[in-house]
This record gives sequence, structure tokens and C-alpha cells, in this order.
Amino acid sequence: MKILVIEDDKFFQKFYSTKLTEAGHIVTVAANGDDGLKKIPEFKPNLILLDIIMPVKDGFDVLTELSKSPQKNIPVIVFSTLGQEQDVAKAKKLGAKDYINKSYFDLDNLKKKITAATR
Repeated sequence: MKILVIEDDKFFQKFYSTKLTEAGHIVTVAANGDDGLKKIPEFKPNLILLDIIMPVKDGFDVLTELSKSPQKNIPVIVFSTLGQEQDVAKAKKLGAKDYINKSYFDLDNLKKKITAATR
């Protein structure tokens, strides 16, 4: 499966891409929302892991633009330190399939959510 990780933190970029590659996925990384939106048509991901707090374009902006694009059916899992109910509700309203709080990272849980989101 091809996964696009849209994340500005270099540690998390490397961590996600390494762990997901080890799990058998093809991964590419975008450092901000604008870069991520540009990579979607060329990379054609099966799933997007999306941070919310990023420079240039945040995750909410990405979800908004993605919902108006030909790629709007690509499942998105938001992966953020924002865990307030209103943030989760906003992301889901904008089209996110699921929401994971980075503060409580669990690789097995992430794998299960990826599988569920791409069914």
C-alpha cells in the first residue's frame, strides 16, 4: 500500500516512514500541507497520514482542499497532538476517516486503523 505522510516534524517523518516501510508499505513524506497536496496526484497514495499543526498549510486546510479535488476519496487518518473533541470532530467533518493522538502512539493500533480505513 502507498502511504503519504504529511508531517512537518523531521523526527516523526523518519519514524513513520521507517516503521511503515518495515511493515511493507511504500511511503513518501511531505513536510507541509502545500507540499502534500502537490504530491498526491503524482504519488497516488492509497492512504494519507496527516498532521494538523504545520507551516504553510495546516491539516484542516489540506482536508478542505482535498474534499474539493479529484482525489477526495483517498482515506485520511489524522495523526496529531491536538486531541480536543472539537479538533477531532472538525477533522472528521472535513473528511478524515480516523484520528489518532500522537501523544499516545501505538504502532499496532496505527496498523489496525490503516487497515480499517482502506477497506
